[in-house]
Amino acid sequence: MERIVILTGAGISAESGLGTFRDKGGIWTENRIEDVATPEGFARDPDRVHAFYNARRTQAAEARPNAAHRALARLQADWPGEVMIVTQNVDALHEAGGTREVLHMHGRLDGALCAGCGHRWPAPPVMHRADPCPACAAPLTRPDVVWFGEMPHHMDEVLEALAQADLFAAIGTSGQVYPAAGFVQEALVAGAHTVELTLEPTPRQIKPFAETRPGRASETVPAWVAELLERSGQAPAGP
Repeated sequence: MERIVILTGAGISAESGLGTFRDKGGIWTENRIEDVATPEGFARDPDRVHAFYNARRTQAAEARPNAAHRALARLQADWPGEVMIVTQNVDALHEAGGTREVLHMHGRLDGALCAGCGHRWPAPPVMHRADPCPACAAPLTRPDVVWFGEMPHHMDEVLEALAQADLFAAIGTSGQVYPAAGFVQEALVAGAHTVELTLEPTPRQIKPFAETRPGRASETVPAWVAELLERSGQAPAGP
């Protein structure tokens, strides 16, 4: 049975009330990437960076999964083959929506990381630069998220899955940041069918998806999942 790899971005969580990155009014129109999402910005002003992520952590904790998150959980549960869900998001809405396994390329807001020894632990609602590491006691606590200039997590696992994929889908992502922007090319090399589900489709010459489904994720994703499961015989046909 087909192996499916799905990449999700900020667009899938936007309908749950979490801001996107590049849309008008998004979080990067109000904060410079250099100030709040780089190791250098954290070194210059850790208090500002912690305040930024404390606010995002609170917002994410209050958000609830939408129909797109729940549909992907259903796909992973009912698909007779493998379904790998990879997300660029740092929220936990996929898990809240019922997905069992999610690879978080960019870490998670609900995690804390020691910049000294690399120890990880669950983040409290509010973090400060002087918080001691539970392992080494160094006051080097930072959010366990991947900043610009740092290597995303799980890359070897994702690239291996893409090399064996029969179907690759990108949902709610602009595809402008590498390495995730290159996933569609990796899937094409493997001979996979590629589909983009997004509010604003990108030009084919930039991201050559074989299929594009424009619209809100809460509408397009459940419909797409229903079609896949019907085709596989895992769901009854509609009326």
